[in-house]
Amino acid sequence: MYINLADYDELLEELSPRSQAALQANWHEATKVFSARGLDNYLKGAAALKTLGKGDGLIATWIDHAPLVAKEIGEDIILDLMQTALELASKTSGAVIELVLSTAPAAAKRLGDEALFRAYLQFLNTLLSQAPRGVRPMLENLEKLFSQLTLGGLRRWALWGAHAHRTNYPEQANYFSLQSKESQAMLQKERKGTLFIDVQRRINMYLRALWARDFFMKPTSGDFETREGYRPFVEGYFIHLPDAYDDFVLPSPGAAHHPLPFAVEGNKLPGLEMYRAAAAHSAAHIVYTRDPISAESLNPWQMAVISVIEDARVETLAVRKFPGLKQRWSVLHTIEPAQAKSAGDYLNRLARALLDECYQDNDTWIVQGRVLFKQAAERLDSNQVSWDIGVQLAHEFMAKRIPFNPRTDLLTAPYRDDNRYFWEFEEFDFEKSIAAGYDTVKQVRKHVSLMEFANEIDVENAGDDAEEIWVLGTELFPYEDMGKSYNELEGREPVSEPYHYSEWDYQIQLERPAWATVLEKRSRAGDLQLIDDITSQHKRTIGRLKFLLDALQPQGVTRIRKLEDGDEVDVNAAIRAMIDIRMGQQPDPRIMMRSVRKVRDISVMVLLDLSESTNEKVSGQDYSVLDLQRQATVLLADAINKIGDPFAIHGFCSDGRHNVEYSRFKDFDQPYNDVPKSRLAGMSGQLSTRMGAAIRHAGHYLKQQKSAKKLLLVITDGEPADVDVRDPQYLRYDTKKAVEEMARCGVTTFCMSLDPRADQYVSRIFGARNYMVVDHVERLPEKLPVIYAGLTR
Repeated sequence: MYINLADYDELLEELSPRSQAALQANWHEATKVFSARGLDNYLKGAAALKTLGKGDGLIATWIDHAPLVAKEIGEDIILDLMQTALELASKTSGAVIELVLSTAPAAAKRLGDEALFRAYLQFLNTLLSQAPRGVRPMLENLEKLFSQLTLGGLRRWALWGAHAHRTNYPEQANYFSLQSKESQAMLQKERKGTLFIDVQRRINMYLRALWARDFFMKPTSGDFETREGYRPFVEGYFIHLPDAYDDFVLPSPGAAHHPLPFAVEGNKLPGLEMYRAAAAHSAAHIVYTRDPISAESLNPWQMAVISVIEDARVETLAVRKFPGLKQRWSVLHTIEPAQAKSAGDYLNRLARALLDECYQDNDTWIVQGRVLFKQAAERLDSNQVSWDIGVQLAHEFMAKRIPFNPRTDLLTAPYRDDNRYFWEFEEFDFEKSIAAGYDTVKQVRKHVSLMEFANEIDVENAGDDAEEIWVLGTELFPYEDMGKSYNELEGREPVSEPYHYSEWDYQIQLERPAWATVLEKRSRAGDLQLIDDITSQHKRTIGRLKFLLDALQPQGVTRIRKLEDGDEVDVNAAIRAMIDIRMGQQPDPRIMMRSVRKVRDISVMVLLDLSESTNEKVSGQDYSVLDLQRQATVLLADAINKIGDPFAIHGFCSDGRHNVEYSRFKDFDQPYNDVPKSRLAGMSGQLSTRMGAAIRHAGHYLKQQKSAKKLLLVITDGEPADVDVRDPQYLRYDTKKAVEEMARCGVTTFCMSLDPRADQYVSRIFGARNYMVVDHVERLPEKLPVIYAGLTR
């Protein structure tokens, strides 16, 4: 669904000329950010603010800044922002509401999470009720405040000033404008060491360097009334980390038993290292927890002990692969054997004992836990070990007769999460686990003999989810001489092994690993006469291209000068060197040159969009877009084949992210003969256009070529789209990311679009100079070879 601004003529008529002009100016950018539903909410928000009668400036501010908020944290927050603006209308002036809207993008960028931004809007509503004259100066200094405070810190700082200067309005204004000493003192008190938003990218790179995959992270604000934030936790396969960490104070400057792999300032561990420890621990849970642990029939104490064992299990597996993690985690365990007042103390001592072998603890229960865990060292791949050891230790601890309080007996290591991730209180979401990068059960292809195949009983209800597929080495024919094998009569088209590619989610600004699946399918052969007819029909075009193609043939040689090691002496350079020697200066030693013959060194991939829309007839003609694509591809293939450049012709369509169909009509090492021509004759249009995954798969083959220059030529009749994607911007941003990935690998991507509306999006995807919109589709066959000649000159 695509929304045109003209569809809202009735709404636009109610707006002033200034507001209409602002909407016209921002509409292009808004379409990049919002879906059709988001654009509808965006326009209705402008109409709702018009009814307040607060002036055109308020409406213009909404039009300018609402898309920026949606770009940072998603379009769903726009309704909350509009609702807040409407609620504030009865409490304050339009100028303050304008300030709320104009500073909203900065707040969204600093908070980085939809839930935190909603809490920020609620805080503004509360503050306006308690200190109405403090909101304006606070918003004017919002960026400075958010650069030092978390949302909880900002709330505590603001409410302290509101209560302290409830009736003294001049002092209230000084406090919120950061002019008073009290304001500066409270700011320093509430200031946190390291903010999540400042180190998020570094943490993400750190985790990617460890496990070669992306992890999705979100900040949490914790309790507003205290300086304590939430503990880290994993939920919905997102790692939730505190929005700030203070520097961790170590017991003594030399508390670590081993040299630390990071810097410690005095006896303080920087907040960045706290984030790395917490993120690595949570990521270890995601990587090594394959199945949830059932909480059925377990009491809270048993669950607490099992949690400690499970933490130790995933950390041990991580340390085996990355030994440096042990020092990063163990330095944050500061419990000692003398601390034995509560059940929580014993849990913390057990946690330290299982991680740090240098820790000495002679308590029989701790020793027993170490022994059981060491005995299970070879079985740590399964979390059943955690359940078995945890239940046994929980039973043994009962002899100590120490009560357990789930509210207070908690793990004190600040990097540990609350372990909600692996407890099975509800159905384990298998679809989410696949999205998070879990391994699925793979189908086994088993090669069998003829007798095994014949004697096996058929499984009539076997489908695509069969655990085994039996493969016979040769074709099997029926007893009746029909001239066709069983495979031709009853078999299905062979499908390749799946190729998994990541996709870029612009709303969370992260890649979804192994998100799209590409399946290569065999192309059907068509009538060769169709290709011959195309060649004869365009003889005049081929004749015009003859001289252009001849000009592309490599001719002559090039001299490369200023070499220290070459084939012959460059006389001019040698004379200059002798002059420098006579003048007492250091001569340039590069006095050789080499003659190199000009050669073309380029590989070309033509990638065709074969979606259902290509079956539509060209306006005023009796042939389809697919027919024109076939004609253009045949002419281009003849041209490239004459020059001698290695080239391939592939096509794609899609039916959701799990089924991106990919056809290889001609490969680089395959001659351009009747086989690829018959495949081009048989190509057909169907399904949708998931372009990003197809470009990444085409790049997979292009990157295998040893040519100095690689060109990917995409021919499409529309924008990226698929049946399982509602947001039209999602696949556009993913395709743009795929093009950028190809560029980093040395592949130049050029798009020829047959969509007359492509100017609205194609330049943002492929770049200002890497596309052409063919307004008259019927001219594609003559334009494509000319474009190729210009790109490969």
